[in-house]
Amino acid sequence: MTGAGRGIGLALATALSEAGAETVLAARTRSEVEDAAMALRDRGGKAVAFVLDVTDISGTRELIAKQPAFDIAVINAGTNRPKLMVEVTEEDYDVVLDLNVRAAYFSAQAVVRKMLAERIRGSIIFTTSQMGHVAMAARTLYCASKHAVEGLVKAMAVELAPQGIRVNSIAPTFIETPMTAPYFESEAFRNEVLSKIKLGRLGRVEDLMGAVVFLGSDAAALMTGTSIKVDGGWTAE
Repeated sequence: MTGAGRGIGLALATALSEAGAETVLAARTRSEVEDAAMALRDRGGKAVAFVLDVTDISGTRELIAKQPAFDIAVINAGTNRPKLMVEVTEEDYDVVLDLNVRAAYFSAQAVVRKMLAERIRGSIIFTTSQMGHVAMAARTLYCASKHAVEGLVKAMAVELAPQGIRVNSIAPTFIETPMTAPYFESEAFRNEVLSKIKLGRLGRVEDLMGAVVFLGSDAAALMTGTSIKVDGGWTAE
């Protein structure tokens, strides 16, 4: 589980742990990821923490190579820099695309290599976004990155199906997390978002927990190359 120190990543790790999985949590911030793993162990789960910046491709590849192959891998780390397109800098582009696409791609590649080497028929789950299916102003970088990952999900699913490796995504709407909290300090933005979520509320991390357990389990044995949209109806219109 990448990006597992807080927010969505921690919720997904918690869901899998509560379902009986032994979890490996990875994130950049030592205090967050170690506290997260300790909290799972305090609840009776088995969890280990690694301090890892997934944009360090060689470091990520080395760490994954040293672990047993994963039965379930969740590629979750991501970021956003909302700006109008005319204001986006090359640095903004590099930060968003390097983490959301490049790091996700090569993290998944390292996971797949281990799964194939050990003949594991497992499940790879990407956290994408409803913005991988639709669009919104001031989010050209984020939309580009999440559409790219949705395409990657489909292509990986086709390529890896013969080896019994399933690849899917979870695509949330706006979820209340430390990363999104600053956006909602604007009442106008909050109201705009709520006007598009047909169920009338922002998402909570708990809303995603059932989806990750489902996709990681045999209940989803015939699902690959698809996306579960946990979006309150945003993309239905």
